[in-house]
Amino acid sequence: MYGTVVRTEQLTPHLVRVVLGGDGLDDFAEPTFADSYVNMFFLPPEAGYQPPFDTEAVRDLPRERRPYPRRITVRSWDPRRRELAVDIAVHGEVGYAGRWARHAAPGDRVQLRGPAGDYSPPEETAEAYLLVGDESALPAVAACLESVPTGRPVLALVEVDGPEEELTLDSPGDLRVVYVHRQGHPDPTRLLVDTLAATPLPPGRLSAFVHGEAGSIRAVRRHLLHRALVDPALLSCSPYWHRGSTDEEWRSVKAEWVRAMHAETA
Repeated sequence: MYGTVVRTEQLTPHLVRVVLGGDGLDDFAEPTFADSYVNMFFLPPEAGYQPPFDTEAVRDLPRERRPYPRRITVRSWDPRRRELAVDIAVHGEVGYAGRWARHAAPGDRVQLRGPAGDYSPPEETAEAYLLVGDESALPAVAACLESVPTGRPVLALVEVDGPEEELTLDSPGDLRVVYVHRQGHPDPTRLLVDTLAATPLPPGRLSAFVHGEAGSIRAVRRHLLHRALVDPALLSCSPYWHRGSTDEEWRSVKAEWVRAMHAETA
């Protein structure tokens, strides 16, 4: 499948919403998870081709001409208008996804596959919800908040660079939002976990969604599990990126890093 850019919106200085539509989304299926994602294929300048393309055929191209797949959160899907919205963190010309979103214009195309996913706020097994992440996880946090059962207590703890990066978040649940600012903090890896330790958790059996920078979410995961604040079966934890590493460097070591993270609290 492929989407054609319909419009873009600058949500914050570093977060861009891109809305995709067009005939290339005719086979797009309704997402079944609150935290759903698509695999989007971003082309390097040297690609020499445009979507739609044969994803098998391009594997034989030199590395500098092959697409770079990235997992991007489905912020929303409008089945009536057949429009898919994705929110992408942008930091200048860094990263294939961010660079594409920064320059996306109506009529541009991007190839994609999906949707897929594995988390929705559980209604039967949880009584309260905790969502923790940084701006890379903010689209997923926002989407999950909208699926919290009505009236249930939910805490969203989000790290951003500064107050200008904060988004208004909504939920049918009894929502409390805590934003923390990275700017000027001596150890960003400790910012989320230290704030979490000082923040009262929602009452009841907790479901936790912890996604974002690898070092930060690892510290949060340790805190939650070592103190038995959440059942491991009700914890969704995924490192999206790693401070100090490029996208490709992180992808090359992520699987081993995740195995080590799970082993330390097995």
